[in-house]
Amino acid sequence: MRSTMLDVGGPVHVADFGGQGVPMILVHGLGGSHANWLAVGDALAATHRVVAPDLAGFGLTPPEGRSCTVEANASLLEGVIEQVGRPAVLVGNSMGGMISMLVASRRPQLVQGLVLVGAAMPRPLTALPNLAVLTAFATYAVPGLGEMYVRQRAQRLGPEGLVRETLKLCCFDPSRVRADVYAAHVELARTRRGFDWAMEAYLEAARSLLRALVRRGKYVAMMRAIAAPTLVMHGVHDRLVPVAAARLAVELCPGWRLEVLEDAGHTPQLELPERFVEIVERFCAQGAAPVRAAAG
Repeated sequence: MRSTMLDVGGPVHVADFGGQGVPMILVHGLGGSHANWLAVGDALAATHRVVAPDLAGFGLTPPEGRSCTVEANASLLEGVIEQVGRPAVLVGNSMGGMISMLVASRRPQLVQGLVLVGAAMPRPLTALPNLAVLTAFATYAVPGLGEMYVRQRAQRLGPEGLVRETLKLCCFDPSRVRADVYAAHVELARTRRGFDWAMEAYLEAARSLLRALVRRGKYVAMMRAIAAPTLVMHGVHDRLVPVAAARLAVELCPGWRLEVLEDAGHTPQLELPERFVEIVERFCAQGAAPVRAAAG
């Protein structure tokens, strides 16, 4: 992997894993970065041209006057695709899944396929949220309180503590994360401590994500407008997005494929990299043509 910078209305840091063939863009989630893909990027580059951008306000990409909302970062992702090559396979984790769906629904010519990994999607009304996750996001939503919470948490835990606690939340078994990948996350967390924009960017993105999710009708219409072949990959032990949301998604969007991982959490690319690559590559080999037309 080599680091490079693209110009998409400002600097965008990209982890370039190389490779040839159809472009594949790996899109991280809220609070994530290119480091979330270090365990799988090289293997995916055996069959694709693979890059992992840091969205505006995340990783090593500064806002530089740009918005950090999911809508703004969808536009940024479109710009990345235009530069890397189109159409691309988008592999989006959590908030990155939401952003990838936004791009696929409004710019279908840019997207050859979608892999939604623990994607932020509406949950069934009967599915109870994780209490700790609900409390955190409710806190983020309150101006002033969200800022205080994020600041105090960062000061209390420090860079390594933040990574450790985040992986405990996102993984079913954090011990399966490779030592070098863990170290890369800690080093990036240390670097980001010096970015005075990091907290504001995180909260701006989190609040925009919440606004999108509460507009269920609009969100479902967006999902149903997607014509690209779509794979939904979800861990049974996902604490952030319940697996019931993935099952609801494939009910709402006939033709979407579902892969449930019995022994994974929110970030299977970190816990089960070999299995993750196998599933993605099989989908890409089988999903060259859309399996349904867009609905509306």
